[in-house]
Amino acid sequence: MIMHNGSARYLIFFQYLGTKYSGVMKAPPHQVVKGVQNYLEDAVRSLRPVNEVSLSISSRTDTGVHALGNSAHFDLQRQNGKPPFAEEVLVDALNFHLRPEPIRITRAYRVPGGFHARFRAVSRTYVYRLAAGVTHHSCTPLTDANLCWGLRHISTCLRPMDCAIPRCLHNGSVHSDRSQSDRCLRTMDCAIPRCLHNGSVHSDRSQSDRCLRTMDCAIPRCLRNGSVHSDRSQSDRCFVHHVIWMLLRCAMLPPCWDIQFWELTFKSRSFLYKQVRRMTGALVAVGQGQMSVSGVKELLEAQDSQAYPHNLTSPPEGLFLTRVEYHRSDLQLCTQEDSLS
Repeated sequence: MIMHNGSARYLIFFQYLGTKYSGVMKAPPHQVVKGVQNYLEDAVRSLRPVNEVSLSISSRTDTGVHALGNSAHFDLQRQNGKPPFAEEVLVDALNFHLRPEPIRITRAYRVPGGFHARFRAVSRTYVYRLAAGVTHHSCTPLTDANLCWGLRHISTCLRPMDCAIPRCLHNGSVHSDRSQSDRCLRTMDCAIPRCLHNGSVHSDRSQSDRCLRTMDCAIPRCLRNGSVHSDRSQSDRCFVHHVIWMLLRCAMLPPCWDIQFWELTFKSRSFLYKQVRRMTGALVAVGQGQMSVSGVKELLEAQDSQAYPHNLTSPPEGLFLTRVEYHRSDLQLCTQEDSLS
């Protein structure tokens, strides 16, 4: 699709601290707390385009969730037939008008007129940050306030070895053999929650299929004193084993002496509503003794979002959208289109 009259479509990558916003999506005019999109569109309007400004966000995030690499596209036509902004000029101009909000544009690409930020995305990566061993909120470093989930009470009643490894749900069946268990949560069809639409649960097969998401990876990373622990024996173990063993070890640490920061990385083409926060909450609940491994299995087999205990969903402040990926070819504006625009 070729855009004429000096109009150009841009893809921008941006980051934000989500604590003060209602989420990334635009909030209605009567709402006091605005979304990140409200401020982005205001910044674009400050450039005085001829066209009406409307951003299409690639990935939704909720109140309190942060982003290091969200993306959106929009069209911009300058006044008096002026040529489109150069990408680096656009980044600087938008960041100038975004001050002092904790929102930053990191990159911009001029893309074809048919490009869509949401539908062209090939993967999204989320990181959930856990601070294990935080016995009181004052123990959390100031630099990490509202940027992680501080875990306080840890149960020591679980054995930290193979009994803590759940069996993997794969293609609708539960596998108990070791080879399948080692793959648990690295590549799997996440059958929770089922799709909710207008407050009702869809049970028809076609709708259910659209509510499955295949995880490309789910990788834990432990950071202590600024270093990353990634020894081979640990990295080869099941993801859930990592997290539970970490929780149990932190139960024996003195208060405020040794806080371990863990990053749980989830990558997939798309995610369901609160999926990462529910997966993280379930892992922590097992590690704290609030839920059994068999209980997690039952939730997976139920395939019902209403069956998940709401109080076990992890809080939003530990979640970061870190990356939205596209095919490189989609980010290249063809020479012919560039010359005709």
